[in-house]
Amino acid sequence: MTKVYVITGGTGGMGKATAMRLAKGNTFLLADMNEERLAHTAEELKAAGAASVEYMTGDISNRERVKALAEKAASMGELAGIVHTAGLSPTMADWKKIMEVNALGTAYILDEFVKIAGTGTSAVMISSMSAHMVPATPEIRAAVKNPLAENFMQTMEMMTKGATQASYPFSKLSVIEMVKDLAWAWGEKGARLNSISPGTIDTAMGRQEKEQSEQMAVLLSYTPLRREGDADEIAKAVEFLLSNAASYITGTDLLVDGGTIANMGRMREAMQQN
Repeated sequence: MTKVYVITGGTGGMGKATAMRLAKGNTFLLADMNEERLAHTAEELKAAGAASVEYMTGDISNRERVKALAEKAASMGELAGIVHTAGLSPTMADWKKIMEVNALGTAYILDEFVKIAGTGTSAVMISSMSAHMVPATPEIRAAVKNPLAENFMQTMEMMTKGATQASYPFSKLSVIEMVKDLAWAWGEKGARLNSISPGTIDTAMGRQEKEQSEQMAVLLSYTPLRREGDADEIAKAVEFLLSNAASYITGTDLLVDGGTIANMGRMREAMQQN
């Protein structure tokens, strides 16, 4: 049976880079908001050797659209992998929409796609290094791990005080905690579930954040590798987690951040001295 790779945010920097890295001989279902960009990306993938490319538009914070995406994937064949890159950064929306897309949307993806996962399926969710900056107390971890809970949005509004800059890292911590919590359910299907936390990456979204946030420049100046990453460096990590080379890796988060989080202590000390 045909093996299908589903990529949300399939026309964006990380999503498209992942699709291009996997292109040769594979079948894809891409999801994104812009149909014209989806059609263009589909043609690029076919030119790169993809066996077949289909696509759907839709907002991942709409559960019915996510359900339709999973049903479409199931109709195309067996789920080889799902790579969930769709999301909003702090300059793109208010706190509520960021939480709905990044946390609740990921919860919908995981809840619908586990139904069609099988032995050998690998799922990779995109989080962010910012998630590692949240004071991850037991209370916070418990609050963020289940966006499908009835009082989730009210709890997040209280914890973030409705601030966009707080909502983003909380939403991405939610992704990491869901991956940990749901690895068991995916494992029962013979499937693996992991997340990746990118650092400062040179994509359209990353450039927008850098232009509008002084904090990004500070973080980059304290990154041991002294540079931004690029979309293909994230795609390489995704490719690894999807592959049999990562066959015993599940329920974990992989930082691909040039060492920024590892160097946070040094950065804080330097800022206190200044």
